[in-house]
Amino acid sequence: MPADTILHHAKIATNAVPTFVEALAITEGKIAAAGMEQEVFQLRGPKTELIDGKGRTVIPGLNDSHIHTIRGGLNYNMELRWDGVPSLADALRMLKDQAATTPAPQWVRVVGGWTEFQFAERRMPTLDEINAAAPDTPVFILHLYDRALLNGAALRVVGYDKNAPDFPAGEVQRDRHGNPTGLLIAMPNANILYATLAKGPKLSREDQINSSRLFFRELNRFGITSAIDAGGGFQNYPDDYQVVNELHRNGELSVRLAYNLFTQKPKQELSDFQRWTTMAKPGDGDDYFRVNGAGEMLVFSAADFEDFLVPRPDMAPVMESELKAVVRHLVANRWPFRLHTTYNETIERALSVYEEVNREIPFDGLHWFFDHCETISDRNIGRVKALGGGIAVQNRMAFQGEYFVERYGVSRAKRTPPIRRMLELGVPVGAGTDATRVSSYNPFVSLHWLITGKTVGGLNLYDDDNRFDRGEALKLYTMGSSWFSTENGKKGALVSGQLADLAMLSADYFSIPEEEIKHLESVLTIVGGNIVYAAPDYSHLAPPPLPVSPDWSPVKEYGGYAKPTADAIAMSCAQESSTGVKHRHVSVLGDSGLWRLGCDCFAF
Repeated sequence: MPADTILHHAKIATNAVPTFVEALAITEGKIAAAGMEQEVFQLRGPKTELIDGKGRTVIPGLNDSHIHTIRGGLNYNMELRWDGVPSLADALRMLKDQAATTPAPQWVRVVGGWTEFQFAERRMPTLDEINAAAPDTPVFILHLYDRALLNGAALRVVGYDKNAPDFPAGEVQRDRHGNPTGLLIAMPNANILYATLAKGPKLSREDQINSSRLFFRELNRFGITSAIDAGGGFQNYPDDYQVVNELHRNGELSVRLAYNLFTQKPKQELSDFQRWTTMAKPGDGDDYFRVNGAGEMLVFSAADFEDFLVPRPDMAPVMESELKAVVRHLVANRWPFRLHTTYNETIERALSVYEEVNREIPFDGLHWFFDHCETISDRNIGRVKALGGGIAVQNRMAFQGEYFVERYGVSRAKRTPPIRRMLELGVPVGAGTDATRVSSYNPFVSLHWLITGKTVGGLNLYDDDNRFDRGEALKLYTMGSSWFSTENGKKGALVSGQLADLAMLSADYFSIPEEEIKHLESVLTIVGGNIVYAAPDYSHLAPPPLPVSPDWSPVKEYGGYAKPTADAIAMSCAQESSTGVKHRHVSVLGDSGLWRLGCDCFAF
């Protein structure tokens, strides 16, 4: 049967044997053949489309094992993203400009994907700086799971004043007169942050559709072709799934989504899952959009959100009884499930519950897994293996490693999480980000962390025994993640019979300097044989451009992840001259939306 498409003249990483091939053929959305050009060209027909790879590297489509894709899509067009912005000065300039163009009653929202350690200044913005940049437009800035910064206008619209009551699980910081300062502190969880964010206006249905399409295309820009959606707070099923359902019906999904259902009501978790198991079943849908299972929140009493600025929280004594009721129901109904767990102490208790349920109702091959597991012990990794579970790992430490080291020390940070040990003990592992409210959604930042062991700020966390070569890291982000949506063998490798999901990269992932990995992008992304993203080199193949709505959207001016110029990447390190003058190279956002290189010189 003639191929629909042949991609040739490329360095194609198969995740199989042979490791690299020159060409591949795609027929009806699947790989028909992969090998030498002369072999693959035997499938060329009169209507076969040829794509010249121009010697570029091609990888299997990336698959994020844990990302909040659906929620991210609904909100993307409202968010000013600081992901990848090189300096606080740049970030504040963006904030000021966006505040000037955002109409009432809308807010300016900076919601995750950044850390103070990415900035040249190595610090966070102050409340005074935020108020100076935006005196009248409400501003909400979320920093990881630990705090949010609100300007005076935002405090007024959410009603936080001298007479406002404190949250039961969070702190509204006040000055000596009792007035809120604008700093919200998560203690012991992030509910105060997310509940405050939820007070802001939402996009219209039409704008949510546009926002979701733009976000998915932004993921395509980084070679993401699949994602396992972990639900999220204030993401209600089925109401908040209507937009992505509509995109699926219209054939407008450019990322394959397998989604988990996240309980929304503390103390009513079991009733949520009892209702949902009558409405849907795992596997409902197709290869583009399907139900995956339950979680990441199964019960609120088991949620040990990581905030390394404060001591580890102890889970409530009711955790076991509440978790058992939910897990027992899920296993009885053959629903795969996932659970957010940061600390070994929580994992220990959850595993005891799982083992008890397994004795009553055998898991018997049911795909279940933990998310995160930064401090899991070898013993508990073995218990996960014995129950047939997996562990989805994310690069949260790349954004918070400095905080962990400060609290727990360098030695304990070396295995956060102990990914190499998980693999040695035979546990399935899939890589991801936990974007968009903590880590950035850029998968190459996560791959850089897996390979180098470094944080976004450059701190070296891991020894060689918990770092991975480039091929190993790629497999975690492709083949590894496929297990977590029960699609292993269907995607993750560029071999005959698997889904034709792939990305052609801007540079050779396998040979460029390690520090350049985090700056990679895709120049051509294909999902199911269809081109969903194309950079200028392949603009003639690109899908039609998407408008941005509403007109004031930050995406219209700044896009998503900041895109630095080649010069800015090459000259990001400070240099000192023999004359005693230090040249600090800084990047400034230019009219084109790209980061331009400048120089700020000052004497010692």
